[in-house]
Amino acid sequence: MGKLLKKLKTNIVISAVLCIVLGVILVIWPDMSMQVACATIGVVLLVGGIVRLVEYFVARDGSLYTQMNLIMGIVIAVVGVWIILKPGKVLAIIPIIVGIVIVLHGLNNLQQAVVLCKDKYDKWWVALVLGLFTVGFGILLICRPFEALDTVVMLIGIFLIYDGISDIWIVSRVYQTAKALQQEAEALDVEAEEIE
Repeated sequence: MGKLLKKLKTNIVISAVLCIVLGVILVIWPDMSMQVACATIGVVLLVGGIVRLVEYFVARDGSLYTQMNLIMGIVIAVVGVWIILKPGKVLAIIPIIVGIVIVLHGLNNLQQAVVLCKDKYDKWWVALVLGLFTVGFGILLICRPFEALDTVVMLIGIFLIYDGISDIWIVSRVYQTAKALQQEAEALDVEAEEIE
């Protein structure tokens, strides 16, 4: 139990730190960040499509797998080229995608708030408020993507920083509460053994 909890804490903290770093980059260089992200996604998809096409022409055994490689290779390569040539279209849906990710993060925070409440942590409501704020901001991005993309990117950056910091705070409270409960349970076991 303790090892699993430590591993989960480590994974969440690493994820939170990455969110903070990405948030800082988006706040400082919003326009360049989005252009680089679009170009990178386009190139990765184009290369992935070309690799599938090469696999098809090398194998060419008529199997269903190679036929699917041909179709998927063409589709992926075309999408990659489209993203490279029309990055504005992709940039327009990024706030919605980020909004969905943020809502999922917020729901996770709400779940952790429930755990804190069940474990009788006295400030569980702070995690609840942070989770509700996170879900609310995600819904705002999904329902009302802003017109000025630089503003959206900076807001996403600010929110990623907030999300990373709130995740670190919430997971540290969950970890401390679980650790305290585990120590109480071990103390009760020792007392029970001594009585026997």
